[in-house]
Amino acid sequence: MISGDVGERTLARATWRLVPLMAVCYFFAYLDRTNLSVAALTMNKQLGLSATAYGLGAGLLFVGYVLLDAPSNLIMHRVGARVWMARIMVVWGIVAAAGAAIQGEVSFYVLRFLLGVAEAGFFPGMILYLSYWFPAARRATVVGLFMTAVPLSTAIGAPLGGLLLGLDGVGGLAGWRWLFLLEGLPSILLGLALLWLLPNRPADARWLSAEERSWITDTLAAEQAAVPAMPVRRAVLHPRVIALGLVYFAITFGLYGLGFWMPTILKTSLALDNLTVTLLTAVPYAIGAVAMVGWGRRCDRLGRPVLYTLAPMAAGGALLAVSAFLTSAPWLGYAGLCACAIGVMAAFPCFWTLPSAFLSGAAVAAGIGVVNSIGNVSGFLGPYWVGWMTDLFGSSQWGLVTIGLVMVAGAVLVSRLRTAQ
Repeated sequence: MISGDVGERTLARATWRLVPLMAVCYFFAYLDRTNLSVAALTMNKQLGLSATAYGLGAGLLFVGYVLLDAPSNLIMHRVGARVWMARIMVVWGIVAAAGAAIQGEVSFYVLRFLLGVAEAGFFPGMILYLSYWFPAARRATVVGLFMTAVPLSTAIGAPLGGLLLGLDGVGGLAGWRWLFLLEGLPSILLGLALLWLLPNRPADARWLSAEERSWITDTLAAEQAAVPAMPVRRAVLHPRVIALGLVYFAITFGLYGLGFWMPTILKTSLALDNLTVTLLTAVPYAIGAVAMVGWGRRCDRLGRPVLYTLAPMAAGGALLAVSAFLTSAPWLGYAGLCACAIGVMAAFPCFWTLPSAFLSGAAVAAGIGVVNSIGNVSGFLGPYWVGWMTDLFGSSQWGLVTIGLVMVAGAVLVSRLRTAQ
């Protein structure tokens, strides 16, 4: 619990000055990463991409991404978030807009890989940045607010993408090319804005009073002093870090396996037009945004992050696996997709309180980077696996069952962790 008028006032001011800005940036980061799922409604046919080829391209983003996460976090910890986050956003915005130039499989693969290299370090850097500003008792709440960008980028981005597909033929460009071009440009502008809007640390925040800056600095210093120091090399290989990485793998396996394939699955199973498909895709993510904030606040209030991570993972994964067999009732299958997406969203804010429970300083920077890197291996495997299973069996059923089982297994693993008990 946060006690005292100074503490509440300081955290409220920091929340409203930083978290909306960070969430808008992550909104476009995630949109530029996953708008491929909407583009695929017309792009795959025009370029002649098979389900396997599309899944491979969707996943290639994460090859460069996972290799550079931990080094990026250590650089940000040293040079500061303002310049480093601005650099990441401008470069990825340029690469994302360049998706409009894709001509076939090779250019598709190359640009997806480069997008991952460009974006590497942004998300774990922002999670680390929040640990510079907010004590543990408030962290699940602010992570939940920040990460509403994930479901909202789909809830808003999917219908927006459906409208942009309607620009087909304007200026001689296919609709999916306009989608990549127009959704990449805001990231460049936001990246430049961060140079003025994102202070590196509380000591640099002119919008806080001297008393408020001291309160944040002293409170977080006391928390870090209570955590035993750990060398970066040990943190990178720590068993708890590796275990958290595997749990995060299970969460993101559901996130990306569904995220890149839900529009295509819905169009195939329900035989609806593109705009209706994108609107249906938005529904579980809109609900997930609400669940993410409410679940994170409840986690902070009761102080049970392990329980509040595993419960939505287990429920969402089990419901998805069961619903995948309801091929004769496609709307029940859609309900299972919704349950899984909501479960993934709810698990995120509670999960990201766990690394800082036993790491501090440069060790937490490296640890968060490693956890994110291991977890995002599923960003490659998830989309590719669903595509391969779809080509192999002629439907996405067994790919969805696998996603559900992996999430349940991750819930079992997190139940054995005691990092935040």
